[in-house]
Amino acid sequence: MRIRVLGIVLAGGKGTRLHPLTRERAKPAVPFGGKYRIIDFVLSNFINSGIYSVYVLTQFRSQSLLQHLSEGWQFGGLLKSQFVIPVPAQMRAGETWYQGTADAIYQNINLVEQSDPHVVAIFGGDHIYRMNISSMIDFHVHKNAEVTVAAIPVDKKHAAEFGVIEAAEDSRVLGFHEKNPEAPTMPGDPDRVFASMGNYIFSTRTLLRLLHEDAAVAESNHDFGRDILPKLAGKAEIYAYDFQSNRISGEPPDAQPYWRDVGTIDAYFEANMDLRSVSPALNLFNREWPVRSTSYSDPPAKFTFDEENRRGQAIDTIVSGGCILSGGTVRNSVLGRGVKVHSGAQVDECVILDNCDIGRRSRLHHAILDKNVRVPEDATIGFDLERDRQNHYVTESGIVVVTGARTPVEVTSLVV
Repeated sequence: MRIRVLGIVLAGGKGTRLHPLTRERAKPAVPFGGKYRIIDFVLSNFINSGIYSVYVLTQFRSQSLLQHLSEGWQFGGLLKSQFVIPVPAQMRAGETWYQGTADAIYQNINLVEQSDPHVVAIFGGDHIYRMNISSMIDFHVHKNAEVTVAAIPVDKKHAAEFGVIEAAEDSRVLGFHEKNPEAPTMPGDPDRVFASMGNYIFSTRTLLRLLHEDAAVAESNHDFGRDILPKLAGKAEIYAYDFQSNRISGEPPDAQPYWRDVGTIDAYFEANMDLRSVSPALNLFNREWPVRSTSYSDPPAKFTFDEENRRGQAIDTIVSGGCILSGGTVRNSVLGRGVKVHSGAQVDECVILDNCDIGRRSRLHHAILDKNVRVPEDATIGFDLERDRQNHYVTESGIVVVTGARTPVEVTSLVV
């Protein structure tokens, strides 16, 4: 029997830990890797896994996300089961916005009922990873599970940073431990714990029953991870799917699955830096498992001037379409679309988003520039952190985030 699968992507979070990049946009709409948005990764995973019925639930600061979805993901098929449809928060079940992940589904429960799938795949829209979701569904069916939770092994020293799953040898979930440094380790592995990825497969009847039961509990947070799943642990047929066992086509058999929670500026920066290596952990060049996004009509990138001390060049760097490097040098960086780097400019270990303009002889180090930022000639960013803090946001690790029209940079247009 062919399993009918409905995909639901939760893309309504505020993303406060990724501020100031989320000042004007939802976290899933934040650009990543030169030409993508964060949400492109989960949607690509669904499409590459053969799941073509996907609702995207949006809420906070959703305009940029809605625009991206309309430009890149609104495809029309001959079958009504082929769609990627954004669903803005509508307060269908009361007078409040979504109170938690379970409440977000409950307020749109009609979408599940109308689709009548065998299983519902509920995934977050704010992580960078590649995953063959069909393998997780096969595991769910094989176990005859009511709920399956995706889990990733992490070093036990990080247990306090995650919701940890306590699992038996057969992967059945026995308990959940929220950010507990003493959480139980994985079966047979005393050095690692199972961290919940926030991705779930529900059998539809179970999901509908759990949502109605939870909605009737006034004191509930109406959240899967905090309320619903902990009550099921050790009682219902709920299993942990080991993401480490997931394999996608086009990758070597020994390739380690890639997953990053880019919830902070530092994590976001490091995930972008992962792309620069000769053999990156996240391979964007795998044609058998493409990361899909909006198709832009950008011209190709261009490097100009073959003169000593005035040669446009990029080393260990991702360079997107429409970029022009006219005499500047870029190292260990990621350049978004339409970035211009002028003569004498030095850019090192930076993430530069779309349409930024780097002036002559300016120097940038360990920085993130949001879209449309113009850096004047001879400016320096990332070398004097005390001065940078007067004008920009600086993380504890020293990453400078430039987003607003403050000296010594200017913003030429609204960030979208």
